[in-house]
Parts: sequence; C-alpha cells; structure tokens
Amino acid sequence: MTGVSERGGGGALGGLGRSTGPATLILSSLADGAKHGYALTKDIEAFAGERLAPGTLYEALSRLEGQGLIEALESEDRRRPYRLTAAGAQVLRAHLEAQRRVADLGLQRLAGGWSPA
Repeated sequence: MTGVSERGGGGALGGLGRSTGPATLILSSLADGAKHGYALTKDIEAFAGERLAPGTLYEALSRLEGQGLIEALESEDRRRPYRLTAAGAQVLRAHLEAQRRVADLGLQRLAGGWSPA
C-alpha cells in the first residue's frame, strides 16, 4: 500500500465511501485482537455506542478483507474470526490521525468564540 490520502476519498478507507464509518469501527475493534462477527458487534457497541446491522458488518468485513486490511483466521466452528493485518494497522493509524486533526481543529474553532448567526 502507498500513502493514505483523506482528500477526495483516495485513501484506503476513503475508498469505501459510506462504509468508512463501519470500517473505522471494525478496524479499531480488531486492533485489540482477533474477533468474529458477533464479538465485533458487541465490542463496537461497548466502545462506540453504535450497533452495526449484520448486513453492514459483513459487507464491510468483505471489503476490508478484499483490500488486505483484515484477514480471516481458521476456525473449528461456524464462527469466522478476523484479525487486523499490518497494512490494516497502518491505514487505521493514518485515518485516525487525520480524523484527530479535523476534530482538534473543529474544537479549537468552537472554543474561539463561535456563536449562532
């Protein structure tokens, strides 16, 4: 993977369009270790207060796996665990750092005396 650009949707996560939010949540969850779908859903609910619908979750998992950002692990039962790849960790870090810059700027501007027009 090459550099990640947040402008114009050119980065690996930006290329997911509307799925960037679910992708960020999934990658953030997997940064804590491998998980199967139900465990991902519960973890995301716990740390983000958001529940991903099964269709949204599995579509995002498929896209992330196709991009090489996550990989499926062998399983002895019907649950299929996924783990973050090194490329996935790199993309997640770049995406979160960019989002932190945006959040910090927005908070600074609000603190600087924003008022309704």
